[in-house]
Amino acid sequence: MGTPSATAAEAAGLRWLRVDGGPPVPVVHSALGGRLVMDEIPHGPPNLQAAVTFGRRLAALHLAGAEAFGSPPPGGPREATIGMAAMVNEPAAEWPSWFASHRIAPYAHQAGVDVSEVCARIDSLAGPAEPPSRLHGDLWAGNVLWGADGQVWLIDPAAHGRHRESDLAMLQLFGCPFLDHVLGAYREVAPLADGWEARVPLHQLFPLLVHAVLFGGGYHTQAEAAARAALRS
Repeated sequence: MGTPSATAAEAAGLRWLRVDGGPPVPVVHSALGGRLVMDEIPHGPPNLQAAVTFGRRLAALHLAGAEAFGSPPPGGPREATIGMAAMVNEPAAEWPSWFASHRIAPYAHQAGVDVSEVCARIDSLAGPAEPPSRLHGDLWAGNVLWGADGQVWLIDPAAHGRHRESDLAMLQLFGCPFLDHVLGAYREVAPLADGWEARVPLHQLFPLLVHAVLFGGGYHTQAEAAARAALRS
């Protein structure tokens, strides 16, 4: 059970992530009164072929696009969540300033982490402009489900329009089985702009700040380290 808003956001996200050629997602049957009813996916072991297929399918999902950076899934609420933290989906035409003002600064303020220089230099740190992608939004290893059917399923999204490098950076933050093969297959379908590896800390700054807000401890230090690394990129 969750709040009605969080449940509605998750259900809308799961439906939006179901695209031709994309990773499979559980079918949502209902999302009423904070109760989400969807298919159960039996677990299986990670394997190389599933990882390669997942990388290609994740690229297809991102390429399906979104209306704007920060746009919620159709039918999804503006006031959503990422984990247990509040997250506002406010559409914007361009990524750098939106990312700084809606995904970095609010959580840095709550966590007491100084990201002022990152926000001031966001235009030069952001890399080449790209159209908004259709993102899972909380793509850590725990939300990547290796199914008994040999497929990699996506669960528990915080879906919205965003820069595609953010999903890939999240995968790298907490580890993912066969990660190099996932990324390699992804890049075969949707090559990444030069310098993408140097921008990983910038994209990881948001989830680290969210964790610093929710759990404190070492995540505060990790967020500070990511901010410094982003500035060196």
